[in-house]
Amino acid sequence: MQNHSGAYRSQYDRMTKESITKLIAVLSVPTILSMLVTNIYNLVDTAFVGRLGTSQSGAVGVIFGYMSIIQAVGFMFGQGAGSISARLLGAKDETRASRIASTGILCSFGFGVLMSLVTLPLLDRIILWLGSTETIAPYARQYLTWILIAAPAMTGGYTLNNLLRFEGKASLGMIGLMTGAILNIVLDPLLMFVLNLGIAGAAMATAFSQIVSFLILLSMFLRRKVTIQLSLRHVDLRPKTVGNIITTGFPSMVRQVLNSVATILLNSNASVFGDEAVAAMSIVSRISFFVFALALGIGQGFQPVCAYNFGAKKYARLRSAFWTTVMMAEAILILMSAVGLVFSDQLVAVFRNDPRVIEIGTRALKLQLLTLLFLPFTMAVEMLYQSTGNRLGASLLSSARSGLFFIPSLLILSAIRGLAGIQEAQPLAYVLSFPLALYYALRLIRRFPKEDYPDPVTA
Repeated sequence: MQNHSGAYRSQYDRMTKESITKLIAVLSVPTILSMLVTNIYNLVDTAFVGRLGTSQSGAVGVIFGYMSIIQAVGFMFGQGAGSISARLLGAKDETRASRIASTGILCSFGFGVLMSLVTLPLLDRIILWLGSTETIAPYARQYLTWILIAAPAMTGGYTLNNLLRFEGKASLGMIGLMTGAILNIVLDPLLMFVLNLGIAGAAMATAFSQIVSFLILLSMFLRRKVTIQLSLRHVDLRPKTVGNIITTGFPSMVRQVLNSVATILLNSNASVFGDEAVAAMSIVSRISFFVFALALGIGQGFQPVCAYNFGAKKYARLRSAFWTTVMMAEAILILMSAVGLVFSDQLVAVFRNDPRVIEIGTRALKLQLLTLLFLPFTMAVEMLYQSTGNRLGASLLSSARSGLFFIPSLLILSAIRGLAGIQEAQPLAYVLSFPLALYYALRLIRRFPKEDYPDPVTA
């Protein structure tokens, strides 16, 4: 028998009956704020470490690749368990939702422990594999040691944040993430310069803030701020359950890994044309992601609404949420892209006031801003597939933009058109992804029944 408390009933009504536009907007704001604060933290952290020296800056860049893997693992378990549990909550099955969430967080935390135990004995070899030089290696070793201490909390934190977001409690996740980011910004100069700990201080600040963030996020569940109940007695480690979580969250892992591969290939191809080309394309990627992050936040506000209403069989409402998300994200991107197109050269100059960098970056930025307008739809379709449990389609769509289309476009265009081809590869991938997303959207949406089902009968 399900225990439908007043709080759960209120949340169910909110997710299945409240105005779609208002609901997606409210759920998007905490996610957008979290991403903005995290981006600001990354810039500040890079600036602080840069004061220590070139090798120290290189160490952080090298270890960032490993931290991306940690994030990918946390997102895989978080997106998988979050999507499934939200659908179960929509179907009013709180017991199974808690079972999936408890299993997801334990697997995520356990995988973080395993990563630390496997990496520590191979530390020097892995640092070199990540791209460290002999002068960077000692600093990278110090930094990675502290990251490995915090790795279980990092994977667990990413998973907990996704569970909160999928339940429609993104504001609680924002508290944990923003507290960690702000704490990190405060601790960086204190440990690095006041206590004179250097690169180790930067790593300690990151590790400590990630652990604090994890504990805050975990407390949201332990203090019963949410419907889902995390408990060891709920954990179900049968292969079927764990496999369901992993395969549902796998598109997130694919997306993360392909983004890393794409970045490496972009840098290596641009390096042929000099440091200015590498710097310009790096700056353009940073600006484009900042613009897209606002639309991405809208999409992440859509995910819990999508999963919840799919579980509740509110198909007409699900369609409405999908098209509302596309229109809201498109409106934001049109506005931001218009500003970016007018001030593209000034934006590039903010990061690097070099005439050659500005010249290369301005053309690349304009091309990307024009074609970013294809992204809201493809993003919404990816999230529609993942949030409704259509794993194969979600994996294909996730791999299309950064893998299936971008990597061949980059390799072919750079060989044919040189630097101009490198500038054109990402915009072309955005355009090519759209027809595939359109086909998959129509294919799935047509399968949904036309009308909403009545609310499930509760015991």
